[in-house]
Amino acid sequence: MVLKFYQMKYKKIPKELFITNRKRFVSHMKPNSMAIFNSNDIFPISADSTMPFQQHRDIFHLSGVDQEESVLVIFPDAFDDKHKEILFLKETSELIAIWEGEKLTKEKAFEVSGIKSVFWLDQMESVMKVLTAQAENIYLNTNEHTRANTEVETREDRFIKQFKEKYPAHQYFKSAPIMHKIRSIKQKEEIDLMQTACDITGKGFRRILSFIKDGVMEYEIEAELMHEFLRNRSKGWAYTPIIASGASACVLHYIENNKVCKNGDVILMDFGAEYANYASDMTRCVPVSGKFTERQKAVYNAVLNVKNKAQKLLTPGTLMHEYHTEVGKYMESELLQLGLIDKTDIKNQNRDWPAYKKYFMHGTSHFIGLDTHDVGLWTEPIKAGMAFTCEPGIYIPEENLGIRIEDDLIVQEKGEPFNLMKNIPIEADEIEDLMNS
Repeated sequence: MVLKFYQMKYKKIPKELFITNRKRFVSHMKPNSMAIFNSNDIFPISADSTMPFQQHRDIFHLSGVDQEESVLVIFPDAFDDKHKEILFLKETSELIAIWEGEKLTKEKAFEVSGIKSVFWLDQMESVMKVLTAQAENIYLNTNEHTRANTEVETREDRFIKQFKEKYPAHQYFKSAPIMHKIRSIKQKEEIDLMQTACDITGKGFRRILSFIKDGVMEYEIEAELMHEFLRNRSKGWAYTPIIASGASACVLHYIENNKVCKNGDVILMDFGAEYANYASDMTRCVPVSGKFTERQKAVYNAVLNVKNKAQKLLTPGTLMHEYHTEVGKYMESELLQLGLIDKTDIKNQNRDWPAYKKYFMHGTSHFIGLDTHDVGLWTEPIKAGMAFTCEPGIYIPEENLGIRIEDDLIVQEKGEPFNLMKNIPIEADEIEDLMNS
């Protein structure tokens, strides 16, 4: 019998992870400070339709609570012990259980988070009056990801405006720098969850290798992947998938997935399953016919060579801007051998846009974790426990060929990073063999 865990598909996560994460956050707080974290909204579409709920990653990271209308308060110097950690939740009832499904009770909230003090949301205003009278500083949580689109006002945004109006005399600080620091270093339990997400992604990839053939639609491949994800306890995609055959592979963010796959084309597939809100992010390229042409394989192996060299640089102490510069040199060498650039191109290149950028125009690595493009401190050296993608590519529009290869990696104290996707086929010959077996 499968035990239901308040509507979540994934297996229960040990609450010790979230207890540890809160301790890590507290270690960076100023004395006599309180931090507040809100869940996301359920976003409306139109009429009475809504988007599927996605929890705000920060409150999840610190509490494990995975439902709407939840608030976490951390106040380590509170006078009363029961106020040092508090969860405010939407009050559940039998009626809510019938119409919406099971929600967290106070008892289950403790099982999930390890937080003993759980109040219903209608008690929050009276409790906050007590806490704000004691606290000097307030940490509020804003989205400071460098690529964030913040046009839509979130529940957190509304809360911050209202809170500052109500309590104008406090000193306010940002939670984001602390969250970027602690979330970028993965705990063992987090790595295990990411490994599960990657394993599900690998199962999906193996499934489609025998499915791909001349005439199949890109969206049919997408459907096969989703089937495999759901049957393995994933909610689905960690991000919108790219299933790009032929010329579409040269469009970096192609997501229409609506074209027919034809013999002679290579399909670039950038997809990943989520598991327990943790992301995987993988790219593989396969020939529709089951066999690469000589030229396609040469480009494929050039990208794989760059990836294998690049990932060895993801070691403690490395600075990301230096890393990307070095990877560019690897790519330059491969493009020379492929005849895509020559020494004159390199001699005349713009230092701010090197010659190799014509065929490899994006970065090689990004943080990954609870978000596909996870938070992290780009200006600080890499540390053990950080998780990165490694995804070089070569895009040749005039040949209707785009190749990108991507794995997810955990930085180790010494040596090469640990590859969470080491069991997923990647060599051109292995892919061909599996497609034709």
